[in-house]
Amino acid sequence: MSIGDIIDRLWADVTSHVVATQTAALWPLAAVVVALAVPQLWHVVRHIITIVHEAGHATVAALLGREVRGIRLHADTSGLTTHAGSTKRLPLALTAFAGYTAPAVVGVGAAALLHFGHAFALLWVAVLLLVVVLVQIRNLYGFVVVVLAIGAFGWLAWSALDAWRVGVAYGVAWLLLLGAVRAVVELHGSRRGAGGGGSDADALARLTRVPGVVWVALFWLVTVACALGGAWFMVGTVVGG
Repeated sequence: MSIGDIIDRLWADVTSHVVATQTAALWPLAAVVVALAVPQLWHVVRHIITIVHEAGHATVAALLGREVRGIRLHADTSGLTTHAGSTKRLPLALTAFAGYTAPAVVGVGAAALLHFGHAFALLWVAVLLLVVVLVQIRNLYGFVVVVLAIGAFGWLAWSALDAWRVGVAYGVAWLLLLGAVRAVVELHGSRRGAGGGGSDADALARLTRVPGVVWVALFWLVTVACALGGAWFMVGTVVGG
């Protein structure tokens, strides 16, 4: 296959319009619900939430003029984004707030692409974003996780049957939307325990003097609102079948 053939194939995928059936849109939702409910599966798929979480920190930090020094992903599904620059509270607070809300916001964007029939394009966007994140990874475990994710999404986008490509695209959107809500619920639980002092909510509390529980509530409101909006986008565009 020539370079021209590859470009033509990518362009066809990016510009194609796919109308999903109810089955194609809803079986991924059932799969995501199972993944969120089974601890072993959640531990695996939560890496996607963490990648987007840390990418959210990095993106906002860069947009606010801070120097992003790298992203680290850990086997316990936690992550760390390091950045440097001004010590002004507003940029630091906005960067801290971006983490838990990023998967939900990206999920709404994914749902919007699906609403307009761009399921195949969504998979290639996922590959592109993962490649951008890979450049910022600074530890071996994180490198392996992101490379595996790029390989999996790249293979699905290029080689899988159209029905599977559509299903995975919907699954990604549902995972981002619902996984973001579950991550906030976990945050609330961890802060009630002994190890919550290093969370984004606690960092925001130190920066703003607003209690951490208020920030957790705001995370929850944003993620739930995004989940409802994203669900409206996806369910409202499917056809019977």
